[in-house]
Amino acid sequence: MSETEEVKAFYKEKHIAFVVDQDSHRSFEYWLSEHLRMNGLYWGVVSLVIMNALEDALPQNEVIDYILSCWDEKTGGFGAFPKHDAHILSTTSALQVLKIYDNELQVLGEEKKEQTAQFIKGLQLSDGSFQGDRFGEVDTRFIYTAMLSLSLLDELTIEITDPAIKFVMACQNFDGAFGMLPGAESHAAQVFTCIGALAVTDNLHLLDDDTKLGNWLSERQVLPSGGLNGRPEKLPDVCYSWWVLSSLAILKKKHWIDLQKLEDFILECQDSKDGGIGDRPDNQTDIYHTCFGIAGLSLIDFEKYNFKEIDPIYCMPTEVTKKFRKWKK
Repeated sequence: MSETEEVKAFYKEKHIAFVVDQDSHRSFEYWLSEHLRMNGLYWGVVSLVIMNALEDALPQNEVIDYILSCWDEKTGGFGAFPKHDAHILSTTSALQVLKIYDNELQVLGEEKKEQTAQFIKGLQLSDGSFQGDRFGEVDTRFIYTAMLSLSLLDELTIEITDPAIKFVMACQNFDGAFGMLPGAESHAAQVFTCIGALAVTDNLHLLDDDTKLGNWLSERQVLPSGGLNGRPEKLPDVCYSWWVLSSLAILKKKHWIDLQKLEDFILECQDSKDGGIGDRPDNQTDIYHTCFGIAGLSLIDFEKYNFKEIDPIYCMPTEVTKKFRKWKK
């Protein structure tokens, strides 16, 4: 297949319509997923901005108004939906979307920004780990999102990062990969959160030998499909086109897998009629897999698809992240 034909196989306009139409599908499942609404907004915004379609597809004022309506004045964080309790995941998504919209963090004002920073810092425990919210669940996802959020707020300091990174390194296993807690099974999504946290805080040097980790990540490619899985003996899934490939990109090892086969797998998971991308070919599409499928294509070759280049650490356009990728040591 020629390069021109491969580009045509990406159904850009249908994917744009799929993303924009998500909010109009008020099914029973829609209301059951309130707890994911802020994350879903982020997935949609990232999909559109990578495809250079954000400005015309979503009304910016309505997006920002929705985000502000989810701010929890009792805690200083953001909930997934108005009147929901604040959580680190929805807080991170809210800050990322505001930042993508030309640094709209200014709409929060200094007082709310400070309260949000204090909410995040208050989730850190004595061992360096982070809770997701006041209910106490601990996961390396929350360390990564805390580090990312504080970097967006320009509130990242060594007092926060040192114990957090110590906990991250305690989650590395004998195979070079990482789990959600010390001793937990290695998983590709947790690998991303751990090395993402290391990258945000300029601590990638703590990976003394990343060859073992690179090998583990490259072994996630399931041939002959070309897709990537999250752990050994599992089926390939489009979302790992981000979790695995971004990790390899951070380690400067993207070439350790067959990128063409991965690209073909992502394209096969598109719905050519209604738009959107599913986890595997012919499966139901959703906004989550659409986002990370498109993000994976951007990592593979953003120029081929006339995409914006994506930052593998932040899952945001590099034109946005290059403006703030610094922190106070």
